[in-house]
Amino acid sequence: MNFKGLNNLKVEKFNRFSTVYAFLIFPCILLYSCNTGNSKSQVKATLSEIPVLELQTKSIIVPKTYVCDIQAVQFVEVRAKVEGFVDNIFVDEGQAVKKNQPLFQLTSNEYNEIVNSSNAKLMQAKAEAKATALEVERLKILVDKNIISSSELDLAKAQNSVAESAIVEAQSLLQNAKTGLSYTTIRAPFDGIVDRIPYKTGSLVTSGDLLTNITDIDEVFAYYKVTENEYLSYMRDKIEDLENDSASKEEEELSLILSDGEPYQYSGKLETMEADFEKGTGSIAFRVRFPNPDQLIKHGASGKIQMNNMLEDVFLIPQKSTFEIQDYSYVYVLTEDNKVQVRSFVPLQRYGIYYISDSFQPGDKIILEGIQQLKDGMEINPVSVSEKEAYDTLFNSLD
Repeated sequence: MNFKGLNNLKVEKFNRFSTVYAFLIFPCILLYSCNTGNSKSQVKATLSEIPVLELQTKSIIVPKTYVCDIQAVQFVEVRAKVEGFVDNIFVDEGQAVKKNQPLFQLTSNEYNEIVNSSNAKLMQAKAEAKATALEVERLKILVDKNIISSSELDLAKAQNSVAESAIVEAQSLLQNAKTGLSYTTIRAPFDGIVDRIPYKTGSLVTSGDLLTNITDIDEVFAYYKVTENEYLSYMRDKIEDLENDSASKEEEELSLILSDGEPYQYSGKLETMEADFEKGTGSIAFRVRFPNPDQLIKHGASGKIQMNNMLEDVFLIPQKSTFEIQDYSYVYVLTEDNKVQVRSFVPLQRYGIYYISDSFQPGDKIILEGIQQLKDGMEINPVSVSEKEAYDTLFNSLD
């Protein structure tokens, strides 16, 4: 067998295959090298322009709102005290009334008769008392002349006492009758506004039936609830203010946001609070008084109490510079050797396009934008931006 010829044939075939393989694979290697070089250059160019913000402490006023329930300073249910038909309605729903102004008139014939009967009984009792008094005077003369015994005089005096007590009883009955008659005319208990009138003329009402409501809304109360921790913070601040002879917290003026989102033009004053915490929620209600000269606010309205809360030595962290993983918030912090490092922080609350936090130190530098391209430990070429530039960048990104 010619082994030499066979080996030469195998070498020739291998050389032809190597040539074809090299021809096919070389463009791929060249294309991959170009793409890799472009990718690295792009990453390097992007990372060299990463904006960095240096953090400084701030003292800011943060508005905080509480849902509140608004009630009139005076709100009274006007109910019938006696039974009768509605003879007259002197007012209309929504009408302003004055104290003691007549609102409704119920049938009064029956009560007029009771008054007349009671008055007649009083007159009869007075006449009987007068007759017994004359009898006593007459018997005194006879006793002085020793014509009759003193026992008859004592009996006449006793009868006079009974007659005088009958006068007192008759007067009481007459007064009760007049009071019942007065209940047939229902009057306004104070200056206010008439609410809905469910009964119309001719309706039969019984004692206790609701005729309408009267509300005085020249001023209104706004009740809002705070947590036990907020209550303790408020009380400690109040005690500290009193010890320092400064203005009392009760003089603090609060703002009211109406249900349409518009601020109320008048400020209110915190007056008092409930005595106990509410079971189940652990909250306690505060009361704020607001003037209402234009009567814009009605009884039962809703709104929000807005308070200004001063936060000192805190940091404003742009929300765009953060990311979350399993309910934890993170930012990229720049180290001294220009490498980025992931750091978690605790947001106290939102403040516009920022988070408020106290988890940093003055001078810490965070990555402002481009956090999607970063990895922990990656080296960058940072570009420092001012707070104003950072705000403008973040604000413009919202458009």
